[in-house]
Formats: sequence, structure tokens, C-alpha cells
Amino acid sequence: MAKLKILEFPDPRLRTKASPVEVVDDDLRALIADMFETMYAAPGIGLAATQVDVHKRLLVTDISANSDAPLALINPVILEKDGLVATDEGCLSVPGFYEEVERAEQIKVRFLDRDGVEVELEAEGLQAVCIQHEIDHLDGKLFVDYISEAKRQRIRKKLLKEQRQLTAEAT
Repeated sequence: MAKLKILEFPDPRLRTKASPVEVVDDDLRALIADMFETMYAAPGIGLAATQVDVHKRLLVTDISANSDAPLALINPVILEKDGLVATDEGCLSVPGFYEEVERAEQIKVRFLDRDGVEVELEAEGLQAVCIQHEIDHLDGKLFVDYISEAKRQRIRKKLLKEQRQLTAEAT
């Protein structure tokens, strides 16, 4: 397993729409393992392949307190949405920022598991929010797209400044 580099906003690669996974094989399972390692190390509760510069429709999530409920979703599709909940969201690609976002409180999602078996899952609360957040990444959308342009620009400027400082310190 290997820890992967997480792209950070405003990196334009985060806007790439992911392509469907054609084959579930050992290479994909190795990527899934690497994504879990990266997510847990960050630490986070969800990670989309787009965030690690792999533009395939794949995401991983684990909302458990003990990191013992890993869930990989390949080619996820939301079939149903119900209710509305507003929660403070953060993102590994937008480190240090949290904003309120409204999403469906309950969803039904269809996906392939690590063995290529089609699964339907009914999720609610944090799990539903996390899956919707990660599917947005696969569609080239970030949680900052749900906030005002002024807030988004403030976040962009601060992150760019931090990235420039890190680059200057490295040289």
C-alpha cells in the first residue's frame, strides 16, 4: 500500500469529470487500498479517486469512530434522495475550511463493490452526506461550489498563499 498525494483546491484537475470503471481487477483493488491508507492518514472520512488525480468513478468512505467500516463504491449512482439536512462540511482537498452545505438526508445508491458485485445501499445522515460529497468530486464539483463566490475566492486566496509559502520553504 502507498499513501497518495491529495490534490488541493484550486487545482484544475479537481474539476475533471471521472470516467466509469470498466474492469474491477487487482490493480483497482490496489488503488482502493492506497486510497483507504491515504484517507485514514489525512485523516478523513471519504476520498474520491479524482482527489488523488485518478479520474475513475471510485470513492472510499469510512464514517466509523474506529476506522473499521471501510466502504468502496465503484461507479456509484444515486437512485433516490429524501429529506434535507444542512451540515458543516470539510474536505481533504480544501484543508482547514468548513462551510454549511445542504444535501439530501437519505439516499439510495447503486454501485459495484471491490469484487465487482452490484450493490444497493440505503444511507442516511453522515454516511449519506459523505457519499454525496464524494460523488460530487467524481463530477468535478467541490463543496465550495455551494457557498458564495466571495467566500470561495477568500478560500482560494488563502490556500494559494499557503501553497506558495510551502513551495518557497522547500527551495
